[in-house]
Amino acid sequence: MNRSWIVVAAAVVAVAAGAGVRAGAADMSGAKATAERVALARSGAPGAIGKGARVMDMDAEGKLIELAPGTNGFTCVPDDPSTPKADPMCSDPAAWEFVTSMLSGAPKPTNTVPGFSYMAKGGQHWEKDGKILMGKEEGAKLVDEPPHWMLFWPFSAQATGLPSLPSGGDVYVMFDGTPYAHLMVYQDPAKLK
Repeated sequence: MNRSWIVVAAAVVAVAAGAGVRAGAADMSGAKATAERVALARSGAPGAIGKGARVMDMDAEGKLIELAPGTNGFTCVPDDPSTPKADPMCSDPAAWEFVTSMLSGAPKPTNTVPGFSYMAKGGQHWEKDGKILMGKEEGAKLVDEPPHWMLFWPFSAQATGLPSLPSGGDVYVMFDGTPYAHLMVYQDPAKLK
């Protein structure tokens, strides 16, 4: 969201930066389309969490609107419209605050406790010159990510000894060296008990 919704964050950031929305991503006309977007969003988390999560999506103007209320504090979004692959993300309140900080262009996240997000369908991020970018840049390549979960709290590759790229491992620090650095864990949320 870049993925780490955050890379949802990426979806949100891309819209905030003026990126175009994929056809269909903002088309929420009709009960069937809304139900499909809600189901997609909730599929980003393990079933028990997704079932009770609030669902937000972007309308045609790029504003977040609620598609379905929730009961467990998690908020799910169906997709990052800046990437071609559907990549739903579900976040607890602190992670959602992290994401909305990115959306608003805040210099750093405002969450005061660690935040937790799931991306059970995986996602994508942009890489260039051996670094993960916070958004698309000329010459960057889109890289697929497997199903994963994220911990949104200040992390540093140097301080933790973790890599800043997913090469050769299942855990890394995404956006290392920025206030939006966070921990990525390539572990399928659907297989968590």
